[in-house]
Amino acid sequence: MAQTTLNTPANWDHKSTTVVTKLSPVQKPLVAAGILATIILLIAIVNMANWTQGILFIIGLALGATLLHARFGFTSAFRRLVSVGNVQGLQAHMLMLAIATTLFAIILSTGFSFTGIKPAGYVSPVGASVIFGAFIFGIGMQLGNGCASGTLYSVGGGSSSMVLTLISFIAGSVLGAYHFTFWMEDMPKLQPISLAESTGLGYFGAWLVQMAMFAAIYWITVQIAKKKNPPMMKPLPTTSGWKKIFRGSWPLFAAAIILAVLNALTLAIRGNPWGITSAFALWGGKALSIAGVDVASWGYFQGVNGVALTQTVLADSTSVMNFGIMLGAFISAAFQGTFKPKKIKPGVAGAAIIGGLMMGYGARLAFGCNIGAYFGGIASFSLHGWVWMVMAMLGTFLALYIRPLFGLKNPKSTDSIC
Repeated sequence: MAQTTLNTPANWDHKSTTVVTKLSPVQKPLVAAGILATIILLIAIVNMANWTQGILFIIGLALGATLLHARFGFTSAFRRLVSVGNVQGLQAHMLMLAIATTLFAIILSTGFSFTGIKPAGYVSPVGASVIFGAFIFGIGMQLGNGCASGTLYSVGGGSSSMVLTLISFIAGSVLGAYHFTFWMEDMPKLQPISLAESTGLGYFGAWLVQMAMFAAIYWITVQIAKKKNPPMMKPLPTTSGWKKIFRGSWPLFAAAIILAVLNALTLAIRGNPWGITSAFALWGGKALSIAGVDVASWGYFQGVNGVALTQTVLADSTSVMNFGIMLGAFISAAFQGTFKPKKIKPGVAGAAIIGGLMMGYGARLAFGCNIGAYFGGIASFSLHGWVWMVMAMLGTFLALYIRPLFGLKNPKSTDSIC
């Protein structure tokens, strides 16, 4: 037996909750299969691409393990905040963004790189595409029960419904790529705005501004928690000592720090922050190309994206990181004994498909998902990252009224634990 202690911020009007849980046995055959698949794929990546890709694959493994062990959510954090005022997830986001912003400021201002590639953040224009794309992404992630990173680590962790979400996510990304030229050329938008480079603040000034914004949001979350006295997050099965690294649950705030550091490492290695959904458009585009569709003529698949169509997916850094995330989550779930796919209910299946389509389409329009646009965009000092956050939150609010139509439950203020 193991004890799981749920700790709450000191300024919350809650007592810590101790729940006794029993860990499932390690699924040794699955652990062995996951490690073997990791070794084989790493060798293939290094041989067909290079060691830079191999290192990014390893970072993906670490990302998947971190997300799985902490059940670090973007979708659930937004849903719990909007529905019952639970702010634990958003507070972890603020810590993650504060650390990433600090590291990004150093890397971007100095040009620091491990590979000689000049680092560049994700700075994209704010326009109709970002506003609409982020909004429908917010709805989609609540219907699909996972964002981009959540979809990958949940698939790796054994969630059957998330397989449907991933497939439809890819389809939606391809549709967004097909309409990409319309949204970019025919719809209104501003020039890309960097708080560091477009405002005259410089990276230090922009860092101060964003730190003040993170602190303000954190303070607001504390006030929300005091006022609403929300139910707490469900404690996860865990253990103690060194075994917790492989078998137990990791604190949200520890995961936030790890994710921020891994994103900064990604920036310093490949020259761009962590992203996920561009690979979905690539995978779908390759599938259509094999089927005889001339996707190379689409506006989205011009330039770098077009080159990727002609190469192996193992040469695409986003793809290899995605593979790493799924494998890292798979191995972690097997260590925890939780890789147990379940039968999908019809309502959940329908929501997963619709949600995936909306996320895929929205991500292409909004220059990324919760990782590329929200996490990477804000850490890169891009205004579009902040707009994405607001619009996705509004989409989440609307989605709370849609979820019950598919039999999906929302957290309630009367719940003891949400």
